[in-house]
Amino acid sequence: MIRLAVPSIDEEDLEAVREVLLSGQLVQGKRVAQFERVVADYVGAKHAVAVSNCTAALHLALLSVGVGAGDRVAVTTYSWPATANVIALCGAEPVFVDIDPVTYNMDPSLLDATLRRTSVKAILPVDVFGCMADLPRICSLADRWGVPVIEDAACALGGDLNGQKAGAWGAAGCFSFHPRKAVTTGEGGMLTTNNDEIALSARRLRNHGLDPDATSPDFVVPGYNLRLTEIQAALGITQMAKLERLLSSRARHAAYYDELLANTELVRPRALPGSRHVYQSYVVLLPDRAAGRRAEIISSLRQSGIEVTIGTYHMPMTTFFRRAGSLERGAFPVTDVVAERALSLPLFDSMSMEHQRSVVDRLVDAL
Repeated sequence: MIRLAVPSIDEEDLEAVREVLLSGQLVQGKRVAQFERVVADYVGAKHAVAVSNCTAALHLALLSVGVGAGDRVAVTTYSWPATANVIALCGAEPVFVDIDPVTYNMDPSLLDATLRRTSVKAILPVDVFGCMADLPRICSLADRWGVPVIEDAACALGGDLNGQKAGAWGAAGCFSFHPRKAVTTGEGGMLTTNNDEIALSARRLRNHGLDPDATSPDFVVPGYNLRLTEIQAALGITQMAKLERLLSSRARHAAYYDELLANTELVRPRALPGSRHVYQSYVVLLPDRAAGRRAEIISSLRQSGIEVTIGTYHMPMTTFFRRAGSLERGAFPVTDVVAERALSLPLFDSMSMEHQRSVVDRLVDAL
């Protein structure tokens, strides 16, 4: 089986985890603090707050900028459901914005139109599949309307646009360390920010409301238990040490896919000029004639030993948000097309050129 994703785990990672297990200090200690510093320095942020997953990071970021019951948050249409779920979990309402047909990220022109007719408390764009959103335009609009940006950079650690790293654009950035990401801690997330108040709020909320600056334990707000373990942080530190190598490997694999697919009907992934796409996933669009056969194509490839899957989700068309917003197909025409035709191909550090040729050959045959 050619897997969709295979984490890059080597002896250094295993030894780091073993050392923590033998230490007896397993939850939010010195390794978590070190991991936070490594990520903050890499992104170019003043603070990094480690949490249990990226969903937690997004949730705490929204709470920390004041999103609550009755508020609205502008959000992209095309992402893993967690991106919109956290808005609902704050008691707020997602205001969906359709995507750009090139990057599959929030379309700034449509965001502009949305902000002109709807008052929102925050804007939540996504760097989907590791492709940078048009954050200069999105942040410019946010500044004009006095609204904070929470950047869902779950897939984009290492990405940049015009020399500025993913996770460093808005009031806060949020990363995932799920096994499909270049750097993994199994599960795990990180909130990055230059804002002292947001960082303090997130640190309190992740740990039962405990004030991290108090000289003796003092619980100052009702909080959650969203801490990262020392085991995960130790793995994260060793993973971060090889991040650039892993991203270079992904870029090479993506370039070879581009070459193999050049004369096919499949639409290859594209990115904004001046940006670095980090290819958390390599997602192609099937030709329009094959859109209705995607499930059959996925099944056929899996039966032949190749794991593929859809790109990600048309969030307004998931049952909860469709019913909550009385939404119908046609309201977001670009997402309608992309969500129906997107196919994610295997991509991981250790895959071979032979693997990639097999993937493309069998995909073309299936078409």
